[in-house]
Amino acid sequence: MQDVSRTSADRCPGVLRPWIADDGAIVRLRLAGGSIPTAALRGLLDVAEEWGDGTVLLTKRTNLQLRGIAHDAADGGRPCVPQGLVDAVTELGLLPSPTHELVRNLMASPLTGRVGGRADLRHVVHDLDERLCADPVFAGLAGRFLFVLDDGRGDLVDRDVDLGVVALSATEAQVRVGSERWGEVVPLNHAAPTLLALARRFLAVRGQGDHAAWHVDELAGRGVELLDGPHGRDPLTQVASEPPHHGPLVQDDGRTCDHVAVEDGVLTRERAEPILDRAAAEVVVTPWRSLLLPDLES
Repeated sequence: MQDVSRTSADRCPGVLRPWIADDGAIVRLRLAGGSIPTAALRGLLDVAEEWGDGTVLLTKRTNLQLRGIAHDAADGGRPCVPQGLVDAVTELGLLPSPTHELVRNLMASPLTGRVGGRADLRHVVHDLDERLCADPVFAGLAGRFLFVLDDGRGDLVDRDVDLGVVALSATEAQVRVGSERWGEVVPLNHAAPTLLALARRFLAVRGQGDHAAWHVDELAGRGVELLDGPHGRDPLTQVASEPPHHGPLVQDDGRTCDHVAVEDGVLTRERAEPILDRAAAEVVVTPWRSLLLPDLES
């Protein structure tokens, strides 16, 4: 457990709160579960070329970053990027909630619902994202607060996590509370409200101002506990799996999912076009800084 004394507010970047680097502003685009429409990723390359350095970076949290962006100062001296970039990203559907853009940190097993795993967590990701963005209180979470949803294959079970679940079957999952604690077993269709009830409780006990905790694990050093009582870890969560091999994977429905390596996790126009030309409607960014092209017809 972490024992951290905070002295400043979280500054994790977003579109409306960029981070200023030596080469210009950096913005981060949160993708719920790593999923992005192929057309939106094509459009984002256009945005990167017009407003940034022409690259799109894949992050280990299955998000995307643009950098090298010109910036200015808004009222109060806060840095901001050109409104044209914000408008372009919004039109692509990649800024669905300006008030909650920093907190849409939702990782899920990239192959869930397509190849293996105990459960299809795509509906849980969607439900969690909608509920998270619908409640103003959750905009107060730190930009590094992370939800991790493992579909039971164990590809994300070793990740640092604030709140999450590991699927035990097609219909049930055990809740994770921080990196070491385990909560109750819940039906998957109750997973999102259960996680957000814990997030609400975290916000109530994490402290105030610049000293407020960013992560659930930090509460232990302050003598604070989110759980009402101990829960044993279900043996079914004791699983682990390596990233899938690069190349074609046979989906459970008979179609193909291609796992594509991306050198250094950096997409340029030259690298991206041959990949996107083969993609179907959707692309999935993985925590291994690669891309999945699902639902390809054989």
